[in-house]
Amino acid sequence: MRKSLLAASLATVIFASPAMAQDAAPAEDPVLATVNGEDILESEVRATQQGLPQQYRQLPFDMLKADLLTREINQRLLMDAGSEAGLADDEEVKAQIAALERRLIAETYLDRALSDAITDDAIEAKYEEFIKTNEPEPQVHARHILLESEEDAKAIIAELDDGADFVELAKEKSTGPSGPNGGDLGFFNRGDMVAPFAEAAFAMEPGTYSSEPVQTQFGWHVIKVEEKKEGTQPSLDEV
Repeated sequence: MRKSLLAASLATVIFASPAMAQDAAPAEDPVLATVNGEDILESEVRATQQGLPQQYRQLPFDMLKADLLTREINQRLLMDAGSEAGLADDEEVKAQIAALERRLIAETYLDRALSDAITDDAIEAKYEEFIKTNEPEPQVHARHILLESEEDAKAIIAELDDGADFVELAKEKSTGPSGPNGGDLGFFNRGDMVAPFAEAAFAMEPGTYSSEPVQTQFGWHVIKVEEKKEGTQPSLDEV
């Protein structure tokens, strides 16, 4: 029974061909196909795309058009077959439609309420509040030489006192991953580093290196501060 209904419906699917489109003026919302006398508009097929996962919504419509249209046609055929089978009056179907309607009404109301509440003025006010309660953090640009023992670290400091180049020593002696890069750690905030390292680095002046080794759970460090700069507040767009 169902197969015969589907077969009958399939016989009434008409696609809008390019030749037909040329005979008439281009429509703002063209008919892509007709199923059992009911037109499928391009806007309806586009709406189907918007119901897909994000990665498909971002694709060009023309790339998915044929598949989306086939999906819409199949859905119309199945809906017509279901209607002919009397499912429109089925109590279970009615209950599911009612539940879907309630959910859509609630979700739409919530979306619109949130959209109305989140105005540009409200966003700017929150941004100003954020700026007032979050002071910009200063940053330090430093290098370090990581060593396994305090004795090794003191030996490095002695070499630096004798005029050795910090970058070259880091490349030769540091056991840390930044060694090949001359021990360069770039700019960092105080909270980016373990406490003993951060306290030592932020207490030093640019151009100086630590006079005593700094111990952390990673080993012994000889630190050189290259630069210091005041932190900057993020822009409204960044927040």
